[in-house]
Amino acid sequence: MSQLTYTLVVNGSVYGSQSARSAYQFAQAVMAKGHTLVSVFFYQDGVTNGSALTVPANDEFDLVKAWQELTCEHGVRLETCVAAALRRGIVSQDEANQHGLSQSNLAEGFHQAGLGSLAEAMLVQDRVVQF
Repeated sequence: MSQLTYTLVVNGSVYGSQSARSAYQFAQAVMAKGHTLVSVFFYQDGVTNGSALTVPANDEFDLVKAWQELTCEHGVRLETCVAAALRRGIVSQDEANQHGLSQSNLAEGFHQAGLGSLAEAMLVQDRVVQF
């Protein structure tokens, strides 16, 4: 079997639905099989996965931290849709500066991107899987 490249699209919030956790588990499985996960694009409520202000209970899985470890260990690009993120209060330092906000809250390892980034991934990757 040949190695494939993947991009995941996560539409579900960091907590409150199973889709983001399922996407993370799928990411782990893809890489365990020797495929390459190039990027994860967080869209709609999925942008909440990029919040630096989530504090799960001690006995809960820290999904934001898990995504961050994924990018550190495997170089996976973590992209939040900038328009969806701004609507939901997930703001990078650049966006905070541009909009005159006093602070940002985009978690380390995440980057804000436009839908063009997702469109490019759909053209370039072998597989795009949505959660």
